[in-house]
Amino acid sequence: EFNHYVVLSSPTRFVRDWIVSRYADKILDIIKTFKKSIQRIEFLIETQVPQDELIISRTDLKGNITHANELFCSISGYALDELIGKPHSIVRHPDMPSHVFKELWQTIQNKEHWHGIVKNITKDGGFYWVNAFVSGVYKDGVLVEYKSLRSPISNDDKLKHQKLYDKLRQENGEKIRKII
Repeated sequence: EFNHYVVLSSPTRFVRDWIVSRYADKILDIIKTFKKSIQRIEFLIETQVPQDELIISRTDLKGNITHANELFCSISGYALDELIGKPHSIVRHPDMPSHVFKELWQTIQNKEHWHGIVKNITKDGGFYWVNAFVSGVYKDGVLVEYKSLRSPISNDDKLKHQKLYDKLRQENGEKIRKII
């Protein structure tokens, strides 16, 4: 009885190779499905922005990040050196209607402040919502960069804006999210 157990728990090389060759495709399919499931789950993970704290960043006039505070790095999941020099759109969530950012750029290029609710994406595919305030930074009357201050929003505002943004994306012919 003991020998029988040993034989079953440690198959010969031939049996092991036969099992691997016979089920390799199925094992690979299972692994691929698992990876896709993990990606879907990560996409649904929300990072909460702490109350009474601000996410702060600055960009050059083309929108490339020149400064990011520690909270921005922590919330977004990027190291500072991964953000500096990259377009701020690196954190743009695909749920955001393009119209919102078109309006943002038109507003700040007209030397006005822009305020709005934004859903951002994290490095790992999760997301976070912010109340964003964007404006120009001027030195001697000359626009030299943009700054963005972002704070948390309520769950009610998140739901309200998700529905609004889904509607706007659909109306504008943009892809809309599907929950599977």
